[in-house]
Amino acid sequence: MDTIASLFSFITTPVSWVIVQFHKVYGAIFGPDTGWAWGLSIVSLVILIRICLIPLFVKQIKSTRAMQTLQPEMKKIQERYKNDKQRQSEEMMKLYKETGTNPLSSCLPILAQSPFFFALYHVLNGIATGDTIGVINESLLASARKAHIFGAPLAAKFKDGSATVQALGATVTDVRVVTAVMIILMSASQFYTQRQLMTKNVDTTVKTPFMQQQKMLMYVFPVMFAVFGINFPVGVLVYWLTTNVWTMGQQMYVIHNNPTPGSKAQAAYLERLTKHVMNHGKARKRSERTIIKAIVAKGRDRNEFERKFINGLNKAGLAAQADGTVIQSESQAAVQTEDGSPASGATPKRQQPKRQSKSQRQSGGPKAAGETEASEPTSLSKAEEPEDAKPAAKKQPGSANRSKAQSGQRKGPQRPKSPSKK
Repeated sequence: MDTIASLFSFITTPVSWVIVQFHKVYGAIFGPDTGWAWGLSIVSLVILIRICLIPLFVKQIKSTRAMQTLQPEMKKIQERYKNDKQRQSEEMMKLYKETGTNPLSSCLPILAQSPFFFALYHVLNGIATGDTIGVINESLLASARKAHIFGAPLAAKFKDGSATVQALGATVTDVRVVTAVMIILMSASQFYTQRQLMTKNVDTTVKTPFMQQQKMLMYVFPVMFAVFGINFPVGVLVYWLTTNVWTMGQQMYVIHNNPTPGSKAQAAYLERLTKHVMNHGKARKRSERTIIKAIVAKGRDRNEFERKFINGLNKAGLAAQADGTVIQSESQAAVQTEDGSPASGATPKRQQPKRQSKSQRQSGGPKAAGETEASEPTSLSKAEEPEDAKPAAKKQPGSANRSKAQSGQRKGPQRPKSPSKK
């Protein structure tokens, strides 16, 4: 570990300088030699680093969702070229290029943190061995060696012997109890963060190998933290526990406000959004309008929860627009006044004509709605009818068959009766 940490020695000076600046602030409040001053300096270092990494975290979210979307296509490529690994890799790279995704984007926050992590380890290791490093001089070194967090020195490790721990002014029991509790909290926070991602923020309609990998990592990462944690100084455990808690809170915020499409978190979010829009009659926040705009743009490709959201708005007389706004629907029923008549400006519903039966159609059917007797021509008696208006006396061919069919007799040639029935 020392060899790996030494590779990042170029960043130890900036990291030590940031810690010293925070130590000046907290030292004036809690005292320069206290564990609170040095511990909060490390916590503040983590918060500063994670704030700077927020753009990478946003890019990680987009990349992870893009990878989830591409999993079915990737599976098809793997099955098609399972015997040709080179062609399989070429098709994979082509798919990434066409969709603009990068598999390494999901690892960017961890990769960006690693130099600061190893630099901090190098600084704390120098404090444990009594060596000045970066901007930490002799006086700051002596102050840091006196700092204890719940009885454990800042530079002590779980595996340190009694002689090393006594040189730092503590007991082995205190060091191992504090480090064990911090390792358990660190592993539990990592497990909860990964489990929260898998149970709430994953598209349940798509079953891909990516989900199996995430489930595996949910159990692998906590074990890795437990194994490597016994070799970390208390100060590094403070750093890693703080970054895990930050990641957990950040993940909870993203799941609550910008969930993955098709996930349980999206169903809960759209249900809250539906109630909010119905109460106010519009989308008030910019983030809400952004999500509504994305749902409208999908059209027929909406998932079950998104269709339910659009239908809920329509039933409430609202309509989602392409720009993310929500307006009153034009198909809403006309507003009725107290006497039952439609209000001014309201368009009444058009009544559909009733369907006529077969006998009504043959006899001419009832008069159309709204048609008055005055509009009908006065019927003439048979005596007053003109000669050219009288029907021809000659019967049309097939009229006898039609009259028989109307009386209920079977059409077509009749089957001869058997001799026994005569």
